[in-house]
Amino acid sequence: MKLEERTEPWAGACGVTHPLMSEALVKFQSETIMDTFPSAGPVKTKIIGKETVIKKEAAERVQTDMNYRLTEQMPEYRPEHERMLFGLGLAGNAFKKVYYDPSLRRQVSIYVPAEDIVVPYGAGSLKTAERVTHVMRKTENEMRKLQVSGFYLDVDLGEPVSTIEEVEKKIAEKLGFRATTDDRYRILEMHVDLDLPGYEDVDEDGEETGIALPYVVTVEKTTQTVLAIRRNWKPDDKTKQKRNHFVHYGYIPGFGFYYFGLIHLIGAYAKSGTSILRQLVDAGTLSNLPGGLKSRGLRVKGDDTPITPGEFRDVDVPSGSIRDNILPLPYKEPSQVLAGLMNQIIEEGRRFASAADMKVSDMSAETPVGTTLAILERTLKVMSAVQARIHYAMQEEFRLLKDIIRDFLPPSYDFEPEDGRPSVKQTDYDMVDVVPVSDPNAATMSQKVVQYQAVFQLAQSAPQIYNMPYLHRQMIDILGVKNADKIVPMEDDMRPRDPVTENMNLLKGKPVKEFVYQDHQSHIAVHQMAMQDPKVQAVLQQNPNVQAMMAAMQAHIAEHVGFEYKKQMEQQMGITIPDFDGENEHEEIPKEMEPQISQAAAQASGILLQQHQQEAQAQQAQQQMQDPIIQMQMQELQIKQAEVQRKIAKDQADAAARMAQLEVEKQRIDAQKEIAGANMAIKNIGDQRKEKVEGFRQGMELMKMNMRPQKDNNPSFNKAKK
Repeated sequence: MKLEERTEPWAGACGVTHPLMSEALVKFQSETIMDTFPSAGPVKTKIIGKETVIKKEAAERVQTDMNYRLTEQMPEYRPEHERMLFGLGLAGNAFKKVYYDPSLRRQVSIYVPAEDIVVPYGAGSLKTAERVTHVMRKTENEMRKLQVSGFYLDVDLGEPVSTIEEVEKKIAEKLGFRATTDDRYRILEMHVDLDLPGYEDVDEDGEETGIALPYVVTVEKTTQTVLAIRRNWKPDDKTKQKRNHFVHYGYIPGFGFYYFGLIHLIGAYAKSGTSILRQLVDAGTLSNLPGGLKSRGLRVKGDDTPITPGEFRDVDVPSGSIRDNILPLPYKEPSQVLAGLMNQIIEEGRRFASAADMKVSDMSAETPVGTTLAILERTLKVMSAVQARIHYAMQEEFRLLKDIIRDFLPPSYDFEPEDGRPSVKQTDYDMVDVVPVSDPNAATMSQKVVQYQAVFQLAQSAPQIYNMPYLHRQMIDILGVKNADKIVPMEDDMRPRDPVTENMNLLKGKPVKEFVYQDHQSHIAVHQMAMQDPKVQAVLQQNPNVQAMMAAMQAHIAEHVGFEYKKQMEQQMGITIPDFDGENEHEEIPKEMEPQISQAAAQASGILLQQHQQEAQAQQAQQQMQDPIIQMQMQELQIKQAEVQRKIAKDQADAAARMAQLEVEKQRIDAQKEIAGANMAIKNIGDQRKEKVEGFRQGMELMKMNMRPQKDNNPSFNKAKK
């Protein structure tokens, strides 16, 4: 990167360096910093365990608090992060050290160059290395602050010795600087496992185990003075695991501890491109200002000074013409073959470093989004992998910052939140995890935008199964527009409102949300009355979005109906149905509870159905009674019914009269029968009497006839008669 003054093959030869390496570095740094550190802050939260209202509020507070600290309270964080990205792209390795600074009284995350971290040969990672040494440089004033605060041992270290190592000299030389002196103390902070006498590790029986425990030992390199020895595990950790204070950022993994950077991957391409570019420029220089041979006696005024445009010089020719005394060397124009070779080398280097621009102009405007996404993914495959590694390393860094913030958390915010909610607490940090806002699956914003466009195309085929407001809000966040929550409000952001306010919001096209504890029957009644209001209907008919507004109203009413149905079912069942909406959407119902709820719901649903049917019939009848046509029909029906009743009464009277007549006739017939029977009996009695009288008469006559012969023969009788 330095400006090189060349003297070979001649003084002033081309010293330009091809910008392939610089271009790849600047592109990588610019794209990554915009992706990992947006203006709103680099941190977002993830809830640990079951999602509840308390955890969601805690997650919002933690996210706000950490983003405030990284963007406002820690002004050095972004510059350090950008320096880290530049060193990461160049060397392939960069380190961040996260610790609590007693002089600043807050958490700090600084960039540590790869040459300042020393690990044993064969170490696999920072976590498994038995020793990690951080080479630090501190001024006398910085050392004195740390000694006064008690962080370092207060001893006399003397004057710092100015020493420059060869690595520092080479780096300064490559950057175009010259390293001469460094009047700072060189401090070695070693994270190492030690078995210190008097602090040995013991087992449950109190016996020494001989296991080395993690400590942080700080030594001043020149005087070999030990400044501090501190334990490197948490006090409540019975296993005494080593606390990690460093984060290793890597570009492309290699075979060992260190990663490969752009200087390893495309350094040869950049060097070859630089060499060919210099040859082309030098060839052009020689072609434009050629040199050659001239006879010894030929004299030119001004010697070999180049002739300026429009200048004619005097020439002393010993003999013959000027052409006979001068022989130009046969310099050629810059080679087109060499220029093509350079372009090929540079293009291969750009492609390998994923620094090449995709030729969007060659793509048709009607190219499907899926095809564009496939081309983007193929082109940015390498960079996507690098971004995923950076995302993972940043997550480790944020977790280290989270632990320090939690341990040294002040009792309240250093600023007043917009909504005036309670300040963050240590328990809030225990309930959530922190992750970077960057997306490891998309390296650039264009790739993210194309991904969301593909989702929008899918949503057009079945919009009812997509959460469109959430999808639009995510798209706005990807585009980097601030206040996405105000641009696209969502139901989750809503607060309970009365039914009149809900109607107003629906007429304005704003989202509304229902809550379990609301009076759903009253809300339903108010919403339905508003839909039937002629003034509201007249306004809606003039609105071009009337269908969407009516659909939103119907959907809101349906949600109220659903909550009311659940409430009535719970009353009939006598139990509370678990809530699986919102934050409990992904919860599973216990297996032993599901049959009980199903059986109780089967019984309660039948009873509730009968009640609703009766209510519907009564309501339908009441509505029909209010219709004038129905009323006229009812009157006609009543008249017809009265006529029918009159006919029925007349028929009943006629039938009763006929029955009475029949009864009289029956009685007459019965009387006649009785009279006939009596007459028959009398007749029988008379006949019997007649028969008796006749028999008596006949007997008397017979007796008289019998008595005549005796009278004639009996004189006494006759005498007596006389």
